[in-house]
Amino acid sequence: MSDASANESAAPGFRRSLSLLDGTMLVAGSMIGSGIFIVSADIVRMTGGAGWLVLVWLISGVMTVAGALAYGELSAMYPKAGGQYVYLREAWGRLPAFLYGWAFFAVIQTGSIAAVGVAFAKFAAYLFPGLGEQHVLFTAGGFRLSAAQAVSIGVVLLLTFINSRGVNYAKWIQTGFTLAKIAAVICLVGFGLLLGAKWEIWQANWAQAWQRPAASVDGLALALLPAIAVSMVGALFSSDSWHSAASVADEMKNPRRNVGLSLFLGTALVCSLYLVCNLMYLAVLPLAGIAGAEADRVGVAAAQAAFGPWGTSLIAVLIMVSTFGCVNGLVMAGARVYYSMAGDGLFFRQAARLNAQAVPGWALWAQALWACVLCLSGRYGDLLDYVILATLIFYTLTIAGLFRLRVARPDAERPYRAFGYPLLPALYILLATGVGIGLLIWKPAFTWPGLGIVLLGVPIFYLLQRRTG
Repeated sequence: MSDASANESAAPGFRRSLSLLDGTMLVAGSMIGSGIFIVSADIVRMTGGAGWLVLVWLISGVMTVAGALAYGELSAMYPKAGGQYVYLREAWGRLPAFLYGWAFFAVIQTGSIAAVGVAFAKFAAYLFPGLGEQHVLFTAGGFRLSAAQAVSIGVVLLLTFINSRGVNYAKWIQTGFTLAKIAAVICLVGFGLLLGAKWEIWQANWAQAWQRPAASVDGLALALLPAIAVSMVGALFSSDSWHSAASVADEMKNPRRNVGLSLFLGTALVCSLYLVCNLMYLAVLPLAGIAGAEADRVGVAAAQAAFGPWGTSLIAVLIMVSTFGCVNGLVMAGARVYYSMAGDGLFFRQAARLNAQAVPGWALWAQALWACVLCLSGRYGDLLDYVILATLIFYTLTIAGLFRLRVARPDAERPYRAFGYPLLPALYILLATGVGIGLLIWKPAFTWPGLGIVLLGVPIFYLLQRRTG
């Protein structure tokens, strides 16, 4: 069998059930959670003007699409389950790949699952108040279980069970819920502009598009850099998990073509939606209304302006649909990373096994149990803040690996070559490095501990090496 045909074959046991549409919806559905309806408030508070708000989202979109285009080449070279873990291993070796996988399981993916699950529960409490965090179901010493935590755990366990029954069940949920929430976001933007937009608000917001908060007037240029760097965090994490389709490459039809294409289509679609959604906010709400939205719920404020009292319920339903589909995508993609790690002897051996439904069932349940622990701890938010820098570093390393592989393996088969190479990948590395340095300087309380979490993986790696060696 030729190398090409070998790469085209799925790993033993996997079934190629995912189409280009399924892959695109996995990317889009994993990206769209609750962030787009919340983080714009913080961006306006930090940067001050409508122009800066749009610029931050535009930079985030450019970075995300540029990253997806670079990953397209890597996915065509290595169309295997595990995605980014596999690319890091091939470009830089086992240790950097393991550190990514360690952080991915310990915090990045499981923390995201927990956070999005709790977001689902919080918005469910708008419609069913008994599900709110204020309702405590159980206490024991310093431990308390709220209704919201119970709902979030229930969502994680339900979606893990569905995913464990086979990729077809998971893809139906993912594709259906993602199409529904894309349609809902489009309707929110359309009706928001039709029913809630006011020309005088739009004019006022853009009259001083590049103004800065009063506290930052002194030393404007110096104050602007940290404001943009720190405000990028929310926009980037609202666009995160865009590499999900790469993790399920062994289950994609025609993966050499469809993985990279789904990465591009999904990221371009979501980043465009995010941009027009923010333009709708600026047409419906004054800057003070965006920055001062209750609990940062800008989407709720915009929906109320357009739909009146019904706006809160409508946006709650939209976010419930959005977060439910997002958790499903995160659950689905995450387990494939642990499957690949286990195949290399760098995770629990059981995670390398597929169940009777041809999915990594053990890995799915291990991921679910740790995500539930994070739901109970209430510390997932802090942990996600800690790994912001680490996530950027792993993205940067992966895209830098594209350059390394071009030199180290010039004769390797490349069915697709990254569009815009070397300029677009270099632009991503430059922007991500700039944001990372900014976070190290201006948000040290989170970034340095985050690096500590990643580096904890180094002794674990060598223990595993000794065990398997």
